[in-house]
Amino acid sequence: MKRASLKGDEMKKIIILSLSIFLIFAYFTSCKPKQAPEFTPPPAPAPQEQTPVVKEQPKIEKVEKVEEAEKKLIDIQFAEPELSEEEIFLKKSLEEINQESPIQMVHFDFDKFFIREDAKPALEANAKWLKKYSTVKILLEGHCDERGTEEYNFALGEKRAKNTFDYLVSLGIASNRMTTISYGKSQPLDKGHNEIAWQKNRRSQFTIIGK
Repeated sequence: MKRASLKGDEMKKIIILSLSIFLIFAYFTSCKPKQAPEFTPPPAPAPQEQTPVVKEQPKIEKVEKVEEAEKKLIDIQFAEPELSEEEIFLKKSLEEINQESPIQMVHFDFDKFFIREDAKPALEANAKWLKKYSTVKILLEGHCDERGTEEYNFALGEKRAKNTFDYLVSLGIASNRMTTISYGKSQPLDKGHNEIAWQKNRRSQFTIIGK
């Protein structure tokens, strides 16, 4: 009986001890600090596809080239056709042509009317020009210096114009393209009263009167 009582006490002690150990374990377990949940960072946003930036090229140069090309095209469309040398000549007035002096005058010795050797190259050049512009008509003027009478110089001037006329005819210029006139001493080139002036005034001079 006594042994049974002892066994019962021992069992109680074992149960109490076990319960105490359990309670202590449960206490410490409950008091253990809770670990904070691990922070998982949100996934990084997917990189957006960047549209490449295209630099706009300056348009000024392109515009200028287009305008230049258009201007050239307009110029070509409305440009006057290129004129020939003869057409340019025919567009000029008689006054403009005579101011250019395309036909050279020739000079004479005192009281003479024959064609001097140094005058022949000039007349040959005149004939060449007249053949080039075959519709031109000219007036051949005979002139004298101031010495001598009006009547004498008028006749001398006429002979100078006529000899010039004949020489051009011999070079192939048609006679119906030329007319002669004498001014005597009434139209001097140089109004001086010396040999230099007189040499200039003894001449055959040409005026274009038709084209």
